[in-house]
Amino acid sequence: MAQATLTVTMPEQVWIQQLSTAYPETTFRVLAAVPGAERGFALVRIAGQPVGDVIEDMRDHPQITELTLAQWSDSEATVHFETTAPLLLFSARDSGMPIELPVEIVDGEATIEVTGSRDRLAQLAEQLERFGLQYRIDHVRERLHESQLLSDRQLEVLAAAVEAGYYDTPRRCSLTDLADRLDIAKSTCSETLHRAEEAIIKRYIEDVPGLERDGALEEQLAGD
Repeated sequence: MAQATLTVTMPEQVWIQQLSTAYPETTFRVLAAVPGAERGFALVRIAGQPVGDVIEDMRDHPQITELTLAQWSDSEATVHFETTAPLLLFSARDSGMPIELPVEIVDGEATIEVTGSRDRLAQLAEQLERFGLQYRIDHVRERLHESQLLSDRQLEVLAAAVEAGYYDTPRRCSLTDLADRLDIAKSTCSETLHRAEEAIIKRYIEDVPGLERDGALEEQLAGD
C-alpha cells in the first residue's frame, strides 16, 4: 500500500476555483462528500472573511444547484450543497480510490491524501488529468502495517531495552547488561537493536513530508 499527499489545482471553469481565488484568505474544508451519477453532495465548513459574501456567491453560482446553511457565525459557516461539478469526487469514484477527509481548498488548490495500491493511485492520476485537474505530488511513501515494521524478536529486544532503561538519559542499563538479561550474545543484541532502530527511524522520516520520497511511485503517478 502506498500513501500519497497531492496538491490539486482546480480548473478555472469550476465554481470552487472561482470562489476560492476570489476569496484567497478563505478556507473551504470539506467534511463529508458523496458523488452521485451526475452531481455531487458535500458538507463544507467555510472559514474566513467575509463569509456572508462567499455564501451569497455560492447561492448565485449556476454550478451550485442547492445550498442549505447548517451553521453560521461572523467568520465561519457550515453548508450542505449540491453541485454539478464535483470533479474530485468523480475522479475518486472512477478510479476506485477514496479521498481521505477532510480536504482543504484554499486559493484554487486542494490538498488531498489517499492510500491504496500503486495501480489505484496511477488510475487516480489518470482520472485527475481526464477531468482537467492539474496536480503535484507533495509526499509519497509505502504504507506498512505496524506488524510489518518490526519482527517479533526485534520488538521483544526493543521492549526489553526500554523497560531496562537502555534508552533513558542517563542510561540505566548498558548493552552488556541488556544482553545478559536476554541471555543472548552482546553482538546479537547490538545488531537486533540496530535493525529495529533503523526501521523505526526510517519510518519516522518517511512521515515527514518532503524529506524522503519513493521516486518510482512518483513516476508512476505522474504517468512517466
